[in-house]
Amino acid sequence: MSVFNSMKINASGLTLERLKLDTISSNIANVNTTRTEEGGPYQRKEVAFQEMVKDQYNKYTKRQEEVTMGVKVTGILEDPDNMRLVYDPNHPDADDEGYVTMPNVNLLDEMVGLIEAQRSYEANATALKASKAMLNKAVEISKG
Repeated sequence: MSVFNSMKINASGLTLERLKLDTISSNIANVNTTRTEEGGPYQRKEVAFQEMVKDQYNKYTKRQEEVTMGVKVTGILEDPDNMRLVYDPNHPDADDEGYVTMPNVNLLDEMVGLIEAQRSYEANATALKASKAMLNKAVEISKG
């Protein structure tokens, strides 16, 4: 694996974690949103992703091998399950029985996800910085 491949992998990780942070922020911001443009309460969103794999010829083993090239986002999914019902007959979105359907966003879960995404972002940034330092050192050595 070249230094450039590792940089691409880290860059894709940074992009993914940034999108996760944005999605979690949206979930937190809409924790009490009972009416959306689509109708109904806000539905928790989650980022779906998968590993990017590329077939590559290995000149040492003389075989085609799958090589990871990072991650790619496959979509942002909405979770329609586990909506909360809260009794509040004075709420404008209350049903005939006085219950309001609230978003399925759990602040504790979102905060854990936020910290996890932040730490993963930092790890990818650190690895990218290390790859950059190695590349700079290689250039410096080749000059001398």
